Amino acid sequence: MTITRIDQDGRMSQVVIHGRTVYLSGQVGNPGEDISAQTRTTLAEIDALLAQAGTDKSNLLHATIWLADIADFDAMNLVWEEWIGGGNAPTRATGEVKLASPDYKVEIIATAALPD
Repeated sequence: MTITRIDQDGRMSQVVIHGRTVYLSGQVGNPGEDISAQTRTTLAEIDALLAQAGTDKSNLLHATIWLADIADFDAMNLVWEEWIGGGNAPTRATGEVKLASPDYKVEIIATAALPD
């Protein structure tokens, strides 16, 4: 089976497609933004990467969401729920972790299917 890598550098790929499954690397927002803005920016990055892979959020299978502060859970969820639109919600896990930079408040990792 072929493996396709999109936007790769020496360390990682932003997207890997194997079979009909699309794996995204962790996406983050812009430093200095509040949790709502960072979540919107992160989800826009996910939309763009899914489009490059030939799919969209309606085909999401799973998302892992890392928050620097679990107190941001409700604010992040407001943006997430607006973005997901009430339908086609993937499985999801959310936890609190120390992110790569203290400027990041959220990181989202997603897996999707290619459309039939």
